[in-house]
Amino acid sequence: MDFSLGEEFEAVRDLAREILTDHATPERLREVECSPARVDERLWADLASAGLLAAVLPERDGGAGLGMAGLCVLLREQGRRVAPVPLWPALTGALTVAAHGTAEQRSALLPGLADGSARLTVALEEFGPSGPLAPRTAAAEDGTGWRLTGVKAVVPAPAGAAHVLVTATAGAGPGVFLVAADAPGVSWEYAETTSHDMSAHLTLDGAPAEAVGTPGDEVCGRLVRHAWLALAAVQAGVADGALGHAAGHLREREQFGRPLATFQAVQHQLADCYIDIEAMRVTLWHAVDALAEPFDALAADRAALVAKWWAAEGGLNTVHRVQHVHGGIGVDSDYPVHRHFLWGKQISTTLGGAGAGLDHLGALLTGGVVTA
Repeated sequence: MDFSLGEEFEAVRDLAREILTDHATPERLREVECSPARVDERLWADLASAGLLAAVLPERDGGAGLGMAGLCVLLREQGRRVAPVPLWPALTGALTVAAHGTAEQRSALLPGLADGSARLTVALEEFGPSGPLAPRTAAAEDGTGWRLTGVKAVVPAPAGAAHVLVTATAGAGPGVFLVAADAPGVSWEYAETTSHDMSAHLTLDGAPAEAVGTPGDEVCGRLVRHAWLALAAVQAGVADGALGHAAGHLREREQFGRPLATFQAVQHQLADCYIDIEAMRVTLWHAVDALAEPFDALAADRAALVAKWWAAEGGLNTVHRVQHVHGGIGVDSDYPVHRHFLWGKQISTTLGGAGAGLDHLGALLTGGVVTA
């Protein structure tokens, strides 16, 4: 199977790499990490003006129709530079609205997302053992709308998000609901994450909401599947960027009059990193390919869970090894490679760690459905 990028995706990769490299300097990253929102708004605006945010949207909504594949290309480049912009929550949410939202929802949300003037985020996780496909947040019908009650944990990038897509369970099953960030019954408790990003715990107390699609249909599963792939794409970039730091460091540093890169033990560490990164890359693009027509939801979920497991296990192993081969400077929080370690650690546990991923995959293989 050929997972090489076509000309269109190579153009997205090259343009994103240029913009992200220009913006995500160590000095700029430190500046953003000290800001209240922890989002590089200048970088977000430049990505929008370059057409990279709109590129993933369908052509009918003013985009280039690159979809999830285009988003994964963009996210890998973000991960390489650990650039603090909320691409994965905003654009996975946008793809969900584009695919399942009403004409009114699409026209109200997608133009602002495409030009960078508006954002949304996604609320998929909760406290306790429930997984993203079995939310305990409850959705009750209220006339032509819905009311949501529950608590969502670690909602990514709440700053600047005017709306949030919330997974909740109605009588017919889990669904996705659109909630205004400042709606009555909505409250936020901000919390810093391992990667120095700002998240928030979202409490919903009868908050008014609109359904995106029909509760009990495939929308919740699609959103979670896309979130798994988006996180796997970011993690693949984080690991690749960390390996680049390690290679540069080991070429330049010497021990006993020899470059560290010539020592066999160090070479074996980096070889293991390379193997993990290649596994992450192959499983990611296999999962993206599984989204194509003719679509098989069971095969797509299996592939996405395998990619998610490699992102959690292989990604964390890679950033740990890279930090180790840097020696004492690897734990210096101001040294660039430390950010890759923190990002890798954070992503490896988002939407469940490697063990949770294996549990979900086992349930899917034995019973045909994932319920947690």
